[in-house]
Amino acid sequence: MENILVTGGGGFIGSHLCDFLLEKGNSVICIDNFGSGSSKNIEHLKGNEKFSLIEHDISENLKLDQKIDKIYHLASRASPIAFKKYPIDIMMTNSLGTFNLLEISRKNNAPILFTSTSEVYGEPEEHPQKETYNGNVNCNGPRSCYDESKRFAEALFFSFNRQYGTEIRIVRLFNTYGPRMRSDDGRVIPNFANQALKNEPITVYGDGSQTRSFCFVTDTVKGLYKMMESGKSGPINLGNPVERTILETAKLVKKLTSSDSEIIFKSLPKDDPTRRKPDITKAKEELDWNPEIDFEEGLEKTIDYFKQF
Repeated sequence: MENILVTGGGGFIGSHLCDFLLEKGNSVICIDNFGSGSSKNIEHLKGNEKFSLIEHDISENLKLDQKIDKIYHLASRASPIAFKKYPIDIMMTNSLGTFNLLEISRKNNAPILFTSTSEVYGEPEEHPQKETYNGNVNCNGPRSCYDESKRFAEALFFSFNRQYGTEIRIVRLFNTYGPRMRSDDGRVIPNFANQALKNEPITVYGDGSQTRSFCFVTDTVKGLYKMMESGKSGPINLGNPVERTILETAKLVKKLTSSDSEIIFKSLPKDDPTRRKPDITKAKEELDWNPEIDFEEGLEKTIDYFKQF
């Protein structure tokens, strides 16, 4: 049994990761300030003696008494809505917060995994995106608080590795979806599902020809675990390589909800990537990982979750 620290453990992906690690027999310390996560995501874990919660902002110094064996660093607002409302908070979480976690890793000699993002590729000139692609990012645009702070965090991870020998893992997550997503976070799947369930107009930005690659949350969590256990530094892409247009996705959500919603179109936000598709060759070869959940199956589970709201 290991003592594992999960930052952002009250969030969408983080809470599923806490579940997974506890099922493996580990003790889990969850750190979250619930800026974007929710205590409801981990309510079912509070009676578990192997689970503990520290409500804390990781951009502030943190002292831990217990020995930490491994660290999963997932903390960060990731919603397009948050990019406008909390840009400085996002940058501090991914810079100073990441530094604080790396210091804890160094003091405990504990491997640390960072969930970076496909956003480090920006508006890609390479398709699909391989880990060797350096990206095409607007460093001053409305999304730069997220894109550039994640890029900085990756660089900080490698700097700690070079200077101190810190054992690092970096994964670049592509669009992940599933139960426990926030209904108001402005991302594609929650937007479409909630609009369709309420028979409100389904809002598609641009003409809907832009693409995303959607990976169900349980597949993502298994990939994170395999990455931690692999000993690989990365970066390694984790995502579903099946590319879908936004309009195609909207129509499928409408079908699965038997909705009467009209699909309407609005202007595309600035710097919103027009294509996203991961090359997951490294994940297949180095982690023996491949997403398993079919998109329609995952959507049905996600829609069932949003029906309760």
